[in-house]
Amino acid sequence: MLQIEIDNGSGFCFGVTTAIKKAEEELAKGTKLYCLGDIVHNSMEVERLTRKGLMTINHEQMRDLHDVKVLLRAHGEPPETYELAKRNNIEIIDATCPVVLALQRRIKSQYEKGYQSINGSLDKEDTITTPPSSSKSGGEASIVIFGKNGHAEVLGLVGQTHSHAIVIEKFEDVKALDFNHDIYLYSQTTKSLDEFHKIIDYIQSHISPTAKFQSFDTICRQVANRMPNISSFAARHDLILFVAGRKSSNGKVLFHECLSVNPNSHQVESADEIDMTWFDGVQTVGICGATSTPKWLMEECRDEILRHTR
Repeated sequence: MLQIEIDNGSGFCFGVTTAIKKAEEELAKGTKLYCLGDIVHNSMEVERLTRKGLMTINHEQMRDLHDVKVLLRAHGEPPETYELAKRNNIEIIDATCPVVLALQRRIKSQYEKGYQSINGSLDKEDTITTPPSSSKSGGEASIVIFGKNGHAEVLGLVGQTHSHAIVIEKFEDVKALDFNHDIYLYSQTTKSLDEFHKIIDYIQSHISPTAKFQSFDTICRQVANRMPNISSFAARHDLILFVAGRKSSNGKVLFHECLSVNPNSHQVESADEIDMTWFDGVQTVGICGATSTPKWLMEECRDEILRHTR
């Protein structure tokens, strides 16, 4: 008989759980509630909350709203969003993850000391340079954020520097930095800890003797610790069913880890995408997911498999 195990370590992280709880509490009061962006990168959970009355909007739509309540999800927002809310008399239900909020404050504090950089994209042949900063020490510096360009959390972090921070998405991007200037390195909270350390090592070995380098480990351990846990989980099953929305950055990282350990891994967004031929000759199945994957969705996938294999 086919054995199925759902990974106890998978499912919503603290920040997402809090955001959804706040949304449900407001909706239970009968409040008309908007959410700025998908509350979580999982279409099934977004649809569930939509049925409860949560209305998802983008930044342009928010500009047209007045005298309403808007929930800010766990990813956080740049200062401009709060300024808009104040102008339009919008009540903010702030569900920014405490880890993200602390990171925003650190970057803002560093920026306000005068360590600024130009905003630009990194091309293979480009070197990002920085103009003289307004630092009291008179030096030049770059605030660098290891993260995904355009990701909601990263937009909120870059916003703390008035869009002056440099974003590097992968290890190769670090080679284009100007190592003659001071560098202050931060990371999106859900990025790979191993890759972050690799970037640190590279900067340390290339920074000019006259420049200063500081790195700040801002990766959420609740997320980072899932990597080794999901690796061992994937190794002990014949087949891995990874349940996550395809918009989830965290989901992409964790699914890649599953694949590297167990090539017989498949990603689905919902039970409808499960191919029952995957389970031919399989004795044990492990079901796991991202920090944006609700437990009820993993359970739904388990039930769908059992319904066809009993």
